[in-house]
Amino acid sequence: MLEVKPQPVPEPARSDPQEGMSIAEAARRTGVSAHTLRYYERAGLVVTTVDRTAGGRRRYRQLDLDWIIVCTKLRATGMPIKTIRRYAELVSAGHGNEQERLALMEAHRADVAAKLAEIQENLKLIDHKIDVYRGRLAAGDADRLWAPNRRADL
Repeated sequence: MLEVKPQPVPEPARSDPQEGMSIAEAARRTGVSAHTLRYYERAGLVVTTVDRTAGGRRRYRQLDLDWIIVCTKLRATGMPIKTIRRYAELVSAGHGNEQERLALMEAHRADVAAKLAEIQENLKLIDHKIDVYRGRLAAGDADRLWAPNRRADL
């Protein structure tokens, strides 16, 4: 009698990063939506051309994902799309423009540092207000806190 061995149940399809991954998998791995991935391509923010299958579906490589993460971090720090696009153009162009890339990053860092300093100052005010509320509540005289119709502690 012929023995039939059970076939293993295939695991759910996971994209091989070497072969490329679907836009859904790329979105999952980068934490951005498929719509955002498409937008980044249209806006010229991706440094390489995203591969396509014979059927025209996008196939992202790890290099694409790494770059998209760079873009999202630059955006999160307030870098304008126009500046990210310029940076992507410089990176795509290859060697010879490192000084311009450095200048772009240094300028952005200065902007971020200035915003952080402003946020630190604003945080000091918040901390002061928290201290005032805690102190007044602990002392039992929270009714002395400022109200629109009278002046007390600001």
